[in-house]
Amino acid sequence: MCCVTVIQSQDGWGVNYLKTDVCAAKGTTVDIICDFTHPPRIRYSDIKDRFWFTKEKDGEPVDLTTDSEYSSRVTYTCYSKSCHLIITYVRESDSAEYKFTFMTNKPGEKYTGSPGVTLSVKGLQVQVRRSDSTWLELTCHSSCVLSDRAEYVWYKNEEIIKRGSSLPVSSGSTDRYYCYLIGYSGQRSPAVYGPQRPSVSVSPSAEMLEGGSVNLTCSTDANPAANYTWYKAHRTSDPHLLSEEPQLVFSSIQSSDSGWYFCTAENQLGRKTSDFILIRVKYGPQRPSVSVSPSAEMLEGDSVNLTCSTDANPAASYTWYKEHEDSPRASGQIFTITDFTAEHSGNYYCEAQNEMGRSNSTLRLITSSGASNGWIAAFASTSAIFLVIIMILTVLMIRKKSPPSSRPAERPENNAQIPPAEPCYATASFSRNQEDLLLYSNVSPARPPRRKEEVEEVLYSRVNFVRTEM
Repeated sequence: MCCVTVIQSQDGWGVNYLKTDVCAAKGTTVDIICDFTHPPRIRYSDIKDRFWFTKEKDGEPVDLTTDSEYSSRVTYTCYSKSCHLIITYVRESDSAEYKFTFMTNKPGEKYTGSPGVTLSVKGLQVQVRRSDSTWLELTCHSSCVLSDRAEYVWYKNEEIIKRGSSLPVSSGSTDRYYCYLIGYSGQRSPAVYGPQRPSVSVSPSAEMLEGGSVNLTCSTDANPAANYTWYKAHRTSDPHLLSEEPQLVFSSIQSSDSGWYFCTAENQLGRKTSDFILIRVKYGPQRPSVSVSPSAEMLEGDSVNLTCSTDANPAASYTWYKEHEDSPRASGQIFTITDFTAEHSGNYYCEAQNEMGRSNSTLRLITSSGASNGWIAAFASTSAIFLVIIMILTVLMIRKKSPPSSRPAERPENNAQIPPAEPCYATASFSRNQEDLLLYSNVSPARPPRRKEEVEEVLYSRVNFVRTEM
């Protein structure tokens, strides 16, 4: 109950409000009181009607008792020239300016006390204050002055846990806390709680084309309201902070904006991080580059690989062309030329294409520098063969012209067989396979004969040739 006298009068007409501003806790009962006066010529029985109102219709006040928003919650108690407005279970929507009016039997004769009484209905609020790095203090608070005898009780997830105006809780708690004013129906504070895991939405959710507009929105359920931060993840460094707003806006998104993004939601009770979201921007191929392996200067008979590379999303397909030719030489990222000849020499380029566009590489010159390594190897092998043959023939000629040994021949023992003179062989073998090419000779001196008249010195020389096709 709140009482302060305020007098509104004119020519004997008047309304005295006992208070012009009333603050009430949500769920309590409010009693607004006024006294009214009228000229002496008007008798009490001349008063036709009297009521309270907040709204007007067609310029006429609307009786609160007929307003559906106050149904069964409003009563008038009037005695003589005093009238009470009683509102039970006040709601925050009841906050308004309330006026009293009365009228007589005489048409158009009425009086309204204006300005009226301003009612402010306030709910309980939980204030959050950090005690230290790990603890928070919750305080039950109302902006309206309540009785010193007001008692509070604390709830955690719908379960009573403590009485009193404050409650300590650990930082990062995901539980819901609220306080309740004992003795007043409906006088319960909104629950406070840390953020739930944030969700991320993308608009437009369809294809993201380079140069288009894209919005990422981070949202969560939290009380007090959460603060948001956007990051872009990097493999080799810490995440890069992009924005401290619920929305991350790309007015003209580029291929370099592709990557993994996430947001955080934080209030005094805790902090949560969203799942990662992959942003893939579609764009046409950049100018391709061409690499040549093993070299851009080839020998006839060799093989060469040309590789085309570019950056594109979706991935590009490749086509190979030779300068001044309309028909493609090959398709695919790698173009292989086997058994290279002089006719293959020239400028080559590749074309990279996807649904977003196409791009050509610069020309790449591939030339022939003459005979291949195989021809050089065959020539070297043939030269080595003839050189070995000449050496072997020279050794044989020298041995044949050498004089016999001057040491007297030993006579053999009785019944001993005289072994034949050990022949001398010279062998040269040639293979057309360069890797298997083996050159050798097995020239050995002949043993002197036991009897000159029976055994003559025998010399053999064998040379095998395998034709090497050039």
